[in-house]
Amino acid sequence: MPVKKITEGFLLSIYHFIKFDFSLVLINTLKWLLYAALLGAIVGSASALFLETLNMATNWRETHVWIIAFLPLAGLIIGFAYYYWGREVVKGNNLLIEELQSPKKVIPLIMAPLIFAGTIITHLFGGSAGREGTAVQMGGAFADQFTKLFKLKPRDRKIILICGISAGFASVFGTPLAGAIFGLEVFVVGSILYGAILPAFVTAIIADYVCKMWGVGHTHYSISSVPEMGTINLLLSMGAGIIFGLVARSFSALNHLVSNLFGRIKYAPIRPFVGGFILILMIYLLGTTRYIGLGIPVISESFTQQEPYYTFLIKLFLTALTLGAGFKGGEVTPLFFIGATLGSFLSFFIPLPFGLLAGMGFVAVFAGAANTPLACIFMGVELFGVSPGIYIAIACVTAYLFSGHTGIYRSQAIGSPKHLLLKRHQFLR
Repeated sequence: MPVKKITEGFLLSIYHFIKFDFSLVLINTLKWLLYAALLGAIVGSASALFLETLNMATNWRETHVWIIAFLPLAGLIIGFAYYYWGREVVKGNNLLIEELQSPKKVIPLIMAPLIFAGTIITHLFGGSAGREGTAVQMGGAFADQFTKLFKLKPRDRKIILICGISAGFASVFGTPLAGAIFGLEVFVVGSILYGAILPAFVTAIIADYVCKMWGVGHTHYSISSVPEMGTINLLLSMGAGIIFGLVARSFSALNHLVSNLFGRIKYAPIRPFVGGFILILMIYLLGTTRYIGLGIPVISESFTQQEPYYTFLIKLFLTALTLGAGFKGGEVTPLFFIGATLGSFLSFFIPLPFGLLAGMGFVAVFAGAANTPLACIFMGVELFGVSPGIYIAIACVTAYLFSGHTGIYRSQAIGSPKHLLLKRHQFLR
């Protein structure tokens, strides 16, 4: 056979292969762009409504402090709501992770209004909780309705759930890159589903954009001083990261311990009722509302002044008590509080600027508790800029390593152990 015909045949085969492959990729991409646009708009709008409502609830509580006295009643309302209408969704974020790992049935849409209302009630009456759990659960619940609407296959269902989680996280914090990575990283420790990477990023970006279009703003933080990286500062950063990781591990362990203790109360609605009385007593003894709610003012303060040692400890215990008792919200913003105030305090012993240490702790404690170091590195860069990026990365990966395989999300699977010494204990919670 002439060489010319062989060459022409080979080139023709390559052409048909490229044409076929390109068509499949293009069609798949257009499909996910459509899903991303719809889901991003829905979740971004829901997050905007949630953030505005949460802001109003927080402001009202701070001007009407007497409402904290009704915290047990608020707990009872939340307990009854989940007992009668939300038993299928009471696991919250862990339910989303379980459905990503082993799909069983579509997540009930009622998860969205229940977590929305439960979180607002928790904050209005003085609980110590966050907002990430709410946005993520709303995003996951809305996303899974696409499974029924578009009759998605199991693999596509996994991707749409990741998109919903990414959109919720991105829009509630104003960090689209971190949101996308969080959705990809959170359900299996040490593993990322790269097949969902484009849909996750696009949905997160759209959700964040839509949330901001509604006029919702996000808190801005700044690190005023960033020294040059050298051997000493590298070691200091790793030392701080170890402490952040151990505190993250302590928070997760305490959260699970408190949850298990309240689990001994057989009638679930009574758990937050009892927890509410304990919280009232603690808030009264503290004599301040500084440690309840999101704690944004204290987080901002930690970047401009050194915080005392007890600030992060009080927030850690109050949050574990609030969430362990059955109140609703998220762990992430309290973890930001714990990390930022811990970092600020560490500046008494670690010769790095307290603003830098606060920023490192802000994301590193979260990285260790949620087992999402890449998302936290991206978040640090989005929030604080590129200049402290190396310090943030070192703190996040070190905290991730030293937090062990215990995390705030009990349903996380271990795709790859953090190091070989933990391999035998990879399913330890």
